[in-house]
Amino acid sequence: MSKPVQPVRSLGARYYTDPAVFANEMSGLFTRTWQVAGHASKLDKPGDYFAFTIADQNLFAIKGKDGEIRAFYNVCQHRAHELVTGEGNCKVVVCPYHAWTYELTGELRSGPNIKVVPGFERSEICLTEVRVELFCGFIFVNLDPAAKPMADWFPGVEAELRAFVPDIDRLQPVAFVEVAEKCNWKVSVENYCECYHCALNHPTFATGVVRPETYDIQPQGHCLRHTTECQNLDQMSYPVDLDANEHAGDYSSWYLWPLFSFQVYPGNVLNTYHWRALSADTCVLWRGWYTVDGERSDVIDKLAVQDR
Repeated sequence: MSKPVQPVRSLGARYYTDPAVFANEMSGLFTRTWQVAGHASKLDKPGDYFAFTIADQNLFAIKGKDGEIRAFYNVCQHRAHELVTGEGNCKVVVCPYHAWTYELTGELRSGPNIKVVPGFERSEICLTEVRVELFCGFIFVNLDPAAKPMADWFPGVEAELRAFVPDIDRLQPVAFVEVAEKCNWKVSVENYCECYHCALNHPTFATGVVRPETYDIQPQGHCLRHTTECQNLDQMSYPVDLDANEHAGDYSSWYLWPLFSFQVYPGNVLNTYHWRALSADTCVLWRGWYTVDGERSDVIDKLAVQDR
């Protein structure tokens, strides 16, 4: 006789409160997993760049003249000075400390007096590059050079997203909602990965988008796939053209472990969740909303307001 199934329980309390556990996550987990850096639309032209942080590491992404998007540690190879801040455009990357100058591909181009240094080989100097993958218009990085590709981590997800959002390559961000949360990042993620609380705490979502009683979550590699039946068209909180495409009337979500999720509302409306772990008991959640070519939309504006 088989043993009765035991309920799955959460981690012990210290995994949500202990600074030592969080330090291990920062140096281990977050440096070996795929993390979103930003949206590719921010790097439209060669030389466009933006700085960002992953696992307390200062990085920047930049578009080369060859059209490739690369990411580097934001550190000059000379005296470790920060190279760029914020976002902008440049023909070459120039360190503000001693003017060491790098190509958009990371190779050292020039520097004051380097030619008079005996044995100095400019060709051997290059910014430290990190793994980059473009995933449905989003730039993901992984600080682990040996990490398996995202297709192995999240099997089938890209194809599913493209089916649910046929214009995903044309999308651009139009609204962000930032939510500071006084909790460990895993608490927030675990809250997201269940709809037990939806009817009581998200009445608009529960009555105008999905049917919480049909909500289901299944593993898909390192992804958790959320599916549910949707409300009838006359109960939706915004108009949906059900004849637009196969998934126009569907909802689904793809949580990409550990800190990002794609969510598609009926009408092929893409929105995202991006968590940033700050300490053992604080995190920030960014909710992103997107439209084709970044055009303003009353529907998207109203949906974003519901998040505030």
